[in-house]
Amino acid sequence: MKAALATLTMICAATLHASPPQSGTHLLSPELRAQQVDAAANPGMLWVFEGGELWGDASVDRPKSCASCHGQAQDSMRGVAVQYPKFDADAGTLLNLEGRINRCRTQHQGAQPLPYESNELLALTAFVARQSLGMPMQVAIDGGAAPFHAAGDAFYHRRQGQLNLSCAQCHDSQVGQRLRGDVISQGQPTGYPAYRIEWQGLGSLHRRLRACSLGVRAVQFEYGSAPYLALELFLAKRAEGLPNETPAIRR
Repeated sequence: MKAALATLTMICAATLHASPPQSGTHLLSPELRAQQVDAAANPGMLWVFEGGELWGDASVDRPKSCASCHGQAQDSMRGVAVQYPKFDADAGTLLNLEGRINRCRTQHQGAQPLPYESNELLALTAFVARQSLGMPMQVAIDGGAAPFHAAGDAFYHRRQGQLNLSCAQCHDSQVGQRLRGDVISQGQPTGYPAYRIEWQGLGSLHRRLRACSLGVRAVQFEYGSAPYLALELFLAKRAEGLPNETPAIRR
């Protein structure tokens, strides 16, 4: 009997992991799905439009604009966001899109880095990511990125916090189940920065990860921290092939 139950458990687990990747969009109501794809109705587009203004803006503290080097974003930034996080050999570390934007500011624009969750960084990140709308996620996990991906994999499967839960226990094993009136998704990071109704605003993936850490009563790491960057890379690879949806709408 025990052997049969163990076999059944293995079959169920294999079935869950074999499920095709799906973004959280498929759990939205038809009304919210329609709102997400309508640029005139999606509230996250307010940040995208602001990012477009910042892209071409030069100021006293930032004498060179993004456009000074990169020109028209719809051309130069097409396909960029779906490759992040990415290992940067010059920096010797992993950079997500926010980190790349701030590195450009400090190295090439003579400007200060923008704080995580600031409207300016959210706007620029959303604007750059929007240029890859509909393109499939395709991050690299070889070379210098390999140890970061391994660390993210370990983080995803490690039980944490007072509730002793791992990311995988919710977003692999309990997909489709209800939690506090909501349906558990696969946790795919395809639409960030995303507009979450509970936030009434745009937020980064790391804001969502911190909320998950808080939910299981685990340590909340800082925005842009190494553990969350590694997890972001693992999640991006897990979402391989799914289209970019920035800015997505989530509940």
